[in-house]
Amino acid sequence: MSMSERLFSYSLILITLSICLTSLAATTDDWRTRSIYQIITDRFALADRDDDIAPTVPCDTAARDYCGGSWRGAIDHLDYIKQMGFDAIWISPVYSNIEGMTTYGAGYHGYWPQDIHSVNQHFGSVDDLKNLSSALHERDMFLMIDVVVNHMLTTLPLNVTASSFDAPQNNSATDITPFANMGDFHPLCFIEDYNNQTEVEQCWLGDATLPYADVDTEDPNVVGMLNNWIQDVVSNFSVDGLRFSTVKFVSPQFWQDFTREAGVFTIGEVMSNDTNYTSGYTQVMDAVLDYPTWYALVPAFQSPEGNLSALTTAVTQSQQLYATGAFMTGSFLDNHDQARFKHLVSDTALVANAAVWPFIHDGIPIIYNGQEQGLSGGYPPANHEAIWTTRYNNESAEYLAFKNLNRARKIAITANTYFLTTPMEFLETNTNNTLAIWKPPMLTLLTNVGSTSARWNITHKLFKSRQHIVDVLTCDVHVADERGGVTVESPAGLPKVFMSVTTLVDSPDLCPASDLSGELVTWRISWWAATYAVICIVLLWII
Repeated sequence: MSMSERLFSYSLILITLSICLTSLAATTDDWRTRSIYQIITDRFALADRDDDIAPTVPCDTAARDYCGGSWRGAIDHLDYIKQMGFDAIWISPVYSNIEGMTTYGAGYHGYWPQDIHSVNQHFGSVDDLKNLSSALHERDMFLMIDVVVNHMLTTLPLNVTASSFDAPQNNSATDITPFANMGDFHPLCFIEDYNNQTEVEQCWLGDATLPYADVDTEDPNVVGMLNNWIQDVVSNFSVDGLRFSTVKFVSPQFWQDFTREAGVFTIGEVMSNDTNYTSGYTQVMDAVLDYPTWYALVPAFQSPEGNLSALTTAVTQSQQLYATGAFMTGSFLDNHDQARFKHLVSDTALVANAAVWPFIHDGIPIIYNGQEQGLSGGYPPANHEAIWTTRYNNESAEYLAFKNLNRARKIAITANTYFLTTPMEFLETNTNNTLAIWKPPMLTLLTNVGSTSARWNITHKLFKSRQHIVDVLTCDVHVADERGGVTVESPAGLPKVFMSVTTLVDSPDLCPASDLSGELVTWRISWWAATYAVICIVLLWII
């Protein structure tokens, strides 16, 4: 073979490998089908601890310090997540944070980056993170890493007068990597007016005690370094998706370019209750956390006086204003930045109704670690509890409910080609304090009456006449009326998620067939009756 032929062959091989690797990258459509379990790495799982010993390891959230969770610990408990039906995890930022205690605690959460070129040794080594990625992919699960680019931190004292940090030898250098000079940051000014977008994007978060040096993401050199860095992160750790922190504090143009350079699915945190404001960011990244809906969701189910109409309005606005409707959003009830819903509400029925929401919404369901154990921590850091103290109970009511909801969503995706692209529709319930949400083949009935009786009267033709339908949360069977509508009562005010019996026929792991009745059993009896009749006729004919 000549040299030119060899070069051509090698080029062909490289091109083929490139195509193969590209095809393996998780697309936005791949992410649509997933459900995400959010982990605070330091608080999820300990490594090298016996299951009987780990629950006794204390973690005082008020201390705001590291408790010992790690990537190796997470690997050991991936099956706990997988068996709950989640097929993606979102982990804390992975790079080095400032060390030691500050006035506001330590950087155990990962959002105080100091060196983006080294991993956080509290969480483990480079190999540990690579092993976590591999362990996820072996289970057909995706890895999403949290990313902070808006700011960097240092423990050097801030000289407000000089607008610089008091670095050794009185120079302008910092101990921040890779941004060694103050020129890599916006000029010092702390944000005072959060309605002034220019100030929000170009001034600093934090305060003089713990300043968040605001990275100059308009500087071409800084942008180039960040783009190269994120490409390396994605490549080195086989990352499937990125969650962007503090999105509204960085210009949309940066995010558009950064998303393109990252080459993987991106979802951003835009903490705002304004759908119009948030919609702009849906144009520059793949998805956003649906904060505008969350701001309506929490008060809607906080009490019987909650405004369900405000919730439906928020959803309708997101469907109309976001670039891809509400389909490319992250739908959530709890996260690390907000007090757990169960801290705000003690009524179990209200909690149960609100918890169903992420799974029946148009977007990607996201559950925050500890929700499945009924944890009730308040505002940060109280909601950063250690999950190992729960012994990873896989029989809690919440764990089992999430397992069923995840499975039901998968079945719906399989049963209806258009499930993921059909907007959720709010139907008239003809009763107070209730919602009916139709996203075929799934009908969800929610209420905020609390632990008392609720009733829904749905007159729309949703199912076949007298069709048997199953509440996937309880596996109870109901019957649609003659027109295909549904009239249902819930004595304890609990939610209901209905699917037809026929939709569940091929999914014995959700509401096993032995528990179902009605048309499925009727069909089986009819089949056996018909078979028996045929056999009798044949025997009689032979005789």
